[in-house]
Amino acid sequence: MFKSLNLTEKKEESAPEVAAEKVKCLIIGSGPAGYTAAIYAARANLAPVMYEGLQPGGQLTTTTEVENFPGYPQGVTGPVLMEDLKAQAARFGTDIRWGMATRADFSGSVHKVWIDDTHLIEAETVIIATGATAKYLGLEDEQKYAGGGVSACATCDGFFYRGKDVAVVGGGDTAAEEAMYLAGLCRKVYLIVRRDVLRASKVMAERVMKTPNIEVLWKHQTKGLFGDGVVEGATLVKNKGEANEEEVKIKIDGFFLAIGHQPNSEIFADYLDRDPVGYIKTVPGTSKTKVPGVFACGDVQDPHYRQAVTAAGSGCMAAIDAERYLMEKNN
Repeated sequence: MFKSLNLTEKKEESAPEVAAEKVKCLIIGSGPAGYTAAIYAARANLAPVMYEGLQPGGQLTTTTEVENFPGYPQGVTGPVLMEDLKAQAARFGTDIRWGMATRADFSGSVHKVWIDDTHLIEAETVIIATGATAKYLGLEDEQKYAGGGVSACATCDGFFYRGKDVAVVGGGDTAAEEAMYLAGLCRKVYLIVRRDVLRASKVMAERVMKTPNIEVLWKHQTKGLFGDGVVEGATLVKNKGEANEEEVKIKIDGFFLAIGHQPNSEIFADYLDRDPVGYIKTVPGTSKTKVPGVFACGDVQDPHYRQAVTAAGSGCMAAIDAERYLMEKNN
């Protein structure tokens, strides 16, 4: 969603640096966290400027049905939900723009962010809501069946597979947790594990092994998916590269990726504390980062929940934290 810029690259001599635009509140990212932060910041007269990034609306724009976001008793599609949030942010005066943050400099009292490598913003406060990107296996079929049986969030989409057969890919705690969650909804859960052991903690591994409707497929790798418009099954390779290698087909209705997420935080790495995966660290109970005036919300700082409603809640926190920061700074 947001790309890094190699700072060793030479700038073209024919492109002189343009004078910076000064703003009170800059919001980077436009998912539930970013839009909610914009709503609160705009209503607090912070005149927020938002840059939507490469995927306006974030990950939810690739989700078909959303049934667990408050206020939509009949459910809503991801794109419609994001358009509603965007319209609400715009209603209160948020300056919503197209563009990607490509570089940041938080070394001084004024926070500098470059948009598309050229436009410099100098902001009194910055709210980072760049989200995280789910890791995929890289199969063409993952794109082919996106919204038709392929998901990277069991908590979000598991409800649609009640009483059906599904597969989860992964061997860590996330995969074990998602398999357990789905086992409470689905008839059968295949856990596709590349190795012959689980990387998950001992407690989670034992829970998986004791759950009767979870079948662990050891030393299996996914080759592809098949189905007429929606996922109807998966083609796997067992014991890949060994003498007894064989192809296996399983019938499933849903295919869940649980091999991790990558926070979109790289351009802030020189200035903000991050965990080993890349999630931005915030002061517990707040959206504050180690840099005064810089706040993080949503999936870019949340390795645990990764839900639209929790992202929205943290966006609210970020805007309130930014407002209070400015009040204290100016008093």
